[in-house]
Amino acid sequence: MFQIASRSIELAQHLPPPLTRELTVRRGLPVPMRDGAVLLADRWEPRSGGQGLPAVLIRTPYGRGGMFVTQIVRPLVERGFQALVQSTRGTFGSAGDFDPLRNEREDGLDTLAWTVEQPWFGDSMVLYGASYLGYVQWAVADALPPQVKAIIPVVTESAITLEFLRRDGFSLEVPFLWGVQIAGQERRAAMLRQFLGERKAQRALRTLPLSDADTAATGRRSAYIQSVLEHDRDDPYWAPADHRAKVADVTVPASLVAGWYDIFLPGQLRDFRVLQDAGRRPRLTVGPWAHISSGWGEAAAREALGFGLALARGDEPPERAPVRLFVMGEDRWRDFPCWPPPGYSPQRFHLHPGGVLGPEPPAAGAPPDRYRYDPADPTPAAGGVRMAMLTRAGGVDNTALEARRDVLSYTTPVLTEDVEAVGDVRAEVYFRSSLRHADVFVRLCDVDPRGRSVNVCDGLVSLAGADRTVCAEVRLWPTAHRFRRGHRIRVQVSSGAFPRYNRNPGTGEPRASATTLRAAEQRVLHDPEHPSAIILPIRRAD
Repeated sequence: MFQIASRSIELAQHLPPPLTRELTVRRGLPVPMRDGAVLLADRWEPRSGGQGLPAVLIRTPYGRGGMFVTQIVRPLVERGFQALVQSTRGTFGSAGDFDPLRNEREDGLDTLAWTVEQPWFGDSMVLYGASYLGYVQWAVADALPPQVKAIIPVVTESAITLEFLRRDGFSLEVPFLWGVQIAGQERRAAMLRQFLGERKAQRALRTLPLSDADTAATGRRSAYIQSVLEHDRDDPYWAPADHRAKVADVTVPASLVAGWYDIFLPGQLRDFRVLQDAGRRPRLTVGPWAHISSGWGEAAAREALGFGLALARGDEPPERAPVRLFVMGEDRWRDFPCWPPPGYSPQRFHLHPGGVLGPEPPAAGAPPDRYRYDPADPTPAAGGVRMAMLTRAGGVDNTALEARRDVLSYTTPVLTEDVEAVGDVRAEVYFRSSLRHADVFVRLCDVDPRGRSVNVCDGLVSLAGADRTVCAEVRLWPTAHRFRRGHRIRVQVSSGAFPRYNRNPGTGEPRASATTLRAAEQRVLHDPEHPSAIILPIRRAD
């Protein structure tokens, strides 16, 4: 069975043949923490012996067994590492209470101090893992012992969860579904239960008040979900979970693997830029991946073995450009010297009457476009930045979404040459609502010659004072995309993408306790005094 798993992972991740397929796992090693709690860890090594080999440390709240761990650990240990896989505090046999995000610095530092003193440890270590397993690396990355030679944080960032909790854009789906997942992850057949229960959890997102949604989904209160509902991103409650200020002090070599449709992309690119601006030499790989994707696994394993293992052995990794991006539309990997790359200038594409999008400024006298947003029938999320197992993420056909009466679309004429956008994307939408509280959601799409509209990136901002004309400044996800000749560029404007973002009730009530839903009449202005536009980082393609 293990031989089959080994060969399957090798083929799926396009890895070179292993040094060995015979591994040994020593389970349940006790790792003491400073407060007396004991966390459990498993040590993987080649059956022939791994003492002194470079170590890879993986700290996880999701358990130390099963295919999830096997797919991460086995390819590394078969090719030159030994591995220590630790269950974080309060999970899968480790003592204490699991208080997500808030204990990982102290526990991580204690684990590192213990590891380097073990008789089987050699003289080098790499930190590795994705999502929460990558976040725990950032929690300690500025205070590492000299034995740590590299960190490889994958589809993650130094302040995960906090981007979702913006007061001006509460992204509901990810923290809620993750809270439901961790609440039941140690029950028998947890993965099957999660899969079968996801529809119920999605329905629970419509619960009013939202403070009862966790009970609707799981039958009990979730302390994590309640904290998400009660505390905005800037609340001092989250200070122990926020490691953004420490990133500039990280000196260990770092290779970051990200995805254009990943939930953590903006924060991960921010972390990379901080390292870059601090004079470090980090590496960045961004592919066409969502958070739940097999694609980034191959890239991560390649970085662990090519970048991390080389450094752990005292060698220089193979030379490559600092930034490697998959340019969508062109569907090709390309190298760049930095992020954002040079040579791309902001260009405004203005919204015009009649659903037209173009670089020309809007003409005088154009009446605003109107639509009605009803939170009782919220504009749905379609593809894009999602994490649900039963919901397709990434680029999808937007035909049904664009047919809704609560979605405005603006489209360029057919392009006569390729147009390439690489970098940060933003929009300025002059907007007015019949209610004081409203959301503005903007989505960038690529329309092919058959008329199929596929989403590239998007973003949302929540407004207070929307009952007067305001300029809604919307930060979309960054991108690297080539709009091909013969295609068209399209921008959608609406007031929601539920349940990715919580539906705006229109009342200004706190998100946890809101119970009243009010429909709103929305207006998008586009005239010389109100030049609504999307701003793309453009370089005319060669």
